[in-house]
Amino acid sequence: MKPRDKILILKYFLSIFNGIFLVLGLMLMMFGVWLLIDRNNLFTVLFLTGESHLVAYISYMLLGVGFILFFISFLGFLGSFKEIRWFLILYPGLIVLLFGVQVAMLLLIYIRKEEVQILWNDRIDAVISNYGNKNLTGREHEWNILNAVQQTLECCGRHNFTDWEENENKEHTNHVPCSCTKSNKKEWLCDAPENEVYIKGCDEYIKMWFENNTLALIAINIALLTVEVLLFTLGALLFKNIKKNTISQKE
Repeated sequence: MKPRDKILILKYFLSIFNGIFLVLGLMLMMFGVWLLIDRNNLFTVLFLTGESHLVAYISYMLLGVGFILFFISFLGFLGSFKEIRWFLILYPGLIVLLFGVQVAMLLLIYIRKEEVQILWNDRIDAVISNYGNKNLTGREHEWNILNAVQQTLECCGRHNFTDWEENENKEHTNHVPCSCTKSNKKEWLCDAPENEVYIKGCDEYIKMWFENNTLALIAINIALLTVEVLLFTLGALLFKNIKKNTISQKE
């Protein structure tokens, strides 16, 4: 096969995988933006308030990695299209660096997973404890989101309805959030007998939501790592063939 034909084939495949690389990078950025601006899911609302700003840190990290992916992808397209050799040297180098960062991210997610879960449980318990406190009106959005979760999933509390015994603002023992029952009342707390209160806790559903989003993030990262290996190989081969073709033309 002629050297020029090899170069064209390598450029074609490099462009395809570079496009996939770009799409996955944009997905990471969208994930980060969603976590940062969404105020309609309990996880984001809880972790953007209080002393912990975990969601904000994760969001900025994802946005940063996504921007770097976009830059590397642009560099690859330009180096391939214009056949700029020093771009094709820099391109695999940046991919190796990014590969290391993403492996570190995956390890961090895996190592800190239980810690995040404990922190998450503590935040839920704090919301249950303070729910309905007239002196904490700034927290009403948290309570509304928790109400929406309980009402939609027909669950009550983290483990079960007995968690609401820890609530500090109940006037009566039987008080639970109205969202724990089929009541349409707009009040924070209702006096309801046990047989009218949802039996299941929300913890199982919330854990499932958390696990699904974590797995989606890990899947995107693994897909990126796979594409990065291919791009590194294609970029190195393209540089090698362009160099050979340049030398042969001079001769």
